[in-house]
Amino acid sequence: MPVSKDEVAAFLAAEFPQSLCVVEAVGDRGATVSHRVGPAELRPGGTVSGPVLMGVADVALYVALLGEIGIVPLAVTTDLSIHFLRKPSAERRIIGVCKLIKVGRLLATGEVLLYSEGLEEPVAHVVGSYAIPQPPQA
Repeated sequence: MPVSKDEVAAFLAAEFPQSLCVVEAVGDRGATVSHRVGPAELRPGGTVSGPVLMGVADVALYVALLGEIGIVPLAVTTDLSIHFLRKPSAERRIIGVCKLIKVGRLLATGEVLLYSEGLEEPVAHVVGSYAIPQPPQA
């Protein structure tokens, strides 16, 4: 049962107030999120840290999944693999664009391309999976 961008954003704001990601779009088996980079998230040389990029990708996957199956709070990451492709800009937001590859009964797999806002080439490519909890049997 698909849910709207506003429903997913409200859920994230309530349950993950520490998240700095903004839900930009949800639907069509995908999602787009953004993250404004702060000075504490930079590595020496002025690049965005790997954990920030992985976090944005993880949120993009979660948002895409919730948009597809509904608000299922206990869906959890089971796997996340990242390939850093080029140096992200410290002055631009990180944009995570997720497409779900497969959504099964127990597991969902998706891919995320991460961009420095406004730039054409991705800064990272991520593939990840989420476990989907099953409702208890009566």
